Parts: sequence; structure tokens; C-alpha cells
Amino acid sequence: MSEIKKVVLAYSGGLDTSVILKWLQDTYGCEVVTFTADLGQGEELEPARQKALKFGIKPDSIFIDDLREEFVRDFVFPMFRANTVYEGEYLLGTSIARPLIAKRLIEIANLTGADAVSHGATGKGNDQVRFELGAYALKPGIKIIAPWREWDLLSREKLLAYAEKHGIPIEMKHREGGSPYSMDANLLHISYEGRHLEDPSREAEESMWRWTVSPEAAPDFPEYIELGFCKGDIVSINGKEMSPASVLFELNRLGGKHGIGRLDLVENRYVGMKSRGCYETPGGTIMLKAHRAIESITLDREVAHLKDELMPKYASLIYNGYWWSPEREMLQKMIDASQSSVNGWVRLKLYKGNVIVCGRDSKTDSLFDPSIATFEDDKGAYDQKDAAGFIKLNALRLRIAANLRNKS
Repeated sequence: MSEIKKVVLAYSGGLDTSVILKWLQDTYGCEVVTFTADLGQGEELEPARQKALKFGIKPDSIFIDDLREEFVRDFVFPMFRANTVYEGEYLLGTSIARPLIAKRLIEIANLTGADAVSHGATGKGNDQVRFELGAYALKPGIKIIAPWREWDLLSREKLLAYAEKHGIPIEMKHREGGSPYSMDANLLHISYEGRHLEDPSREAEESMWRWTVSPEAAPDFPEYIELGFCKGDIVSINGKEMSPASVLFELNRLGGKHGIGRLDLVENRYVGMKSRGCYETPGGTIMLKAHRAIESITLDREVAHLKDELMPKYASLIYNGYWWSPEREMLQKMIDASQSSVNGWVRLKLYKGNVIVCGRDSKTDSLFDPSIATFEDDKGAYDQKDAAGFIKLNALRLRIAANLRNKS
């Protein structure tokens, strides 16, 4: 008899997690609690409730939670304070959603008295690592069921056959082959993997993209926007104050309209393989550009450079599932401490796939001093003769090395 009495399943209501729900009931004979997260993926989530009810899930064991504000406020914004980019390009749209899902899975497990959690991540991907590292960090004794590492339903045909055998509804798109891509969406991004994209030499089809027009089809005139910052976070657009989720939603709309935020990359997965994926992150692309612009006038030079040195490590921690680790939390405290002066506004021009900074100011925290930086008469604010001694001291080791070479 199974030791698992109750399990919380991260449940989308799609084919894979519907099969998992039935498989858990049959294999473990346990009670299943379903959890569906609204992270701004833009899909109707009520069908997930109806499907869960058909499987005999109790109404009070079905959780459908709107996590959009928490997602942006407590995960996306803190990540962007660090100007986080993985391997020089990826804005971590999928990665940053996983620690929140893991957190809520554990909260529901505690609330319902469940002794296990389950997810639909495959054994080849990064998400299994992110979900499970998060779960263990928040509840060390939790049991985790990862069906893709246990069952033999390792192909689409086997999944469909299992679904038909057990009366699991199969949408027509699955019968006809469905989308050629595996997709993940939330308020920060939408990702595409698989099928056509598994050949990295082939260009992504234009019909694949959902959030952005192509730069060629974008308007023939630029659009100017002004973003207001408070302690490193965007709090207003064109003078209108907005909540974190509303900020990102509006920036996605603006960026998508102007063909901003498309990305095609081959990334190095945690499990060791290379994987080609395409991403749309219009709002995040604008946020990153604007944040660096406001930091350029409000951060001390060495603080800014130190942040840039720490960022790749911070990005790797998020990508590899260590959001809840002590080292990420330590880095976050350092990053957040640097943001107390990151206040002001940035003006941007959006045009055919480009985000162009065309103004920035901070009335209270700007370190830019026109009287020193001017190319005109600075009236003694800067003594140019001081540079000579600085240069000679820094050149000393170079001169010593050159003299040694010349002797040989």
C-alpha cells in the first residue's frame, strides 16, 4: 500500500497533467489536490476546475490562484533590479516563475495536510530541478512525485492511448497534431520549443510568434514613453501610477506593437544538454533597457561595476533553480541595498524592434554633474593636471615590464 495519502498536483488542465492526475489516482491510490496558477498566461483557467471535478476531485481540493501581482512584485521586479540576463541573452521568463509555483505548492500542501507534491516537468528539462529544489528548500521532508521519471508514457502516442483508455477528454488539436511547439507563458514571456525548432539551423516561422509583430510590420513611426522609477522598480508609465502586474502588461502591449523582444537562442540546460528555444519578452526587454538607463545616473561607478560582476552568478542561480537558496537571498539583499537611490524617470523611443533611450533624470539622486562633465569652461571644477599623476602611477607596472623586455 502506498505511503502517499494526499498529493498536491501542479495542474494546468491540459492533456499531460490530466493524464498525470488519473495516473496518480491509479498508481498511488491517493487523494489528489489540484493547483492551477494564474501567472498572466492569458488563458481561461475555469476549464481546469471543471476537468478536475470530472476526475472526482473535491471542490475544496481545487485551487485556482491569481498570482499575477505577487509574481511581478516579488519575483520579476527583484530579478530586474539586478539587470539579470542568462548567457548574455535570456531574460529568464520561465525560470523566474518556478519558485513561485513551488512556494504555492508547499503552502497548499501545508494547508491541506498533503504529504507529497507532483509536477508535469519532463526528466530532460530544467523545470524538474527548479520545482524540486524549491520544494525541498521550503519543506525538507516533502515527498515529490515526478511521473515522467516513473511511467512508461514517454511519447505523445502513448499519452493519447492512455487518455482514450481512461476517458480523459482529448481536444481536437491533440488528435490532429496540435501546435508544433511546446509553449510556456506568463506575464513576463512566452517560450517556444520542439518540433520545427529542434533544428537550430532553421529560422522560426513567422506564424509562431503570438505577442509581437515582426519589426518589418511594426508602425512606421516611433512611440515615446516615459517610465517612472522608485527604488529600482517601475511605478508609472507616462505619468500614470500602476501596480507591478499592470506595468508589465502595458509594456508587453507596447513592446509587442513595435516588434520588440523576440529572441532565438541555444541555451545550456542544467542537465547538460543544449536546447534551442525562441522567446517573446517585450515588456522585459523594455524594462531592462530603462533600468540600466536610470542606474547610469544614480549608481556609484564601483557599485554599478560590482553589480555587473555579480549578475551572471545571480542569473545562474535563478536559471538552475536556486531562488530559495541562502546565496541568492544574500545577493538579493546587496542588490536591493543598491537600489535606494535608483529613482527618477527614463524616456524611451520604441521603433521597429528597437528600444532607444532618449532621456533620463533624477531630481533627488542623480550623480551626473554638468559643471564637471562639460566640454566648455568648467570654471575650475575639474583640474585636468591631476590626470597626469594618476596615469603615471597606473602605467608604472607597464613601464617596468617594458624595460625588462627591452633588456632581453
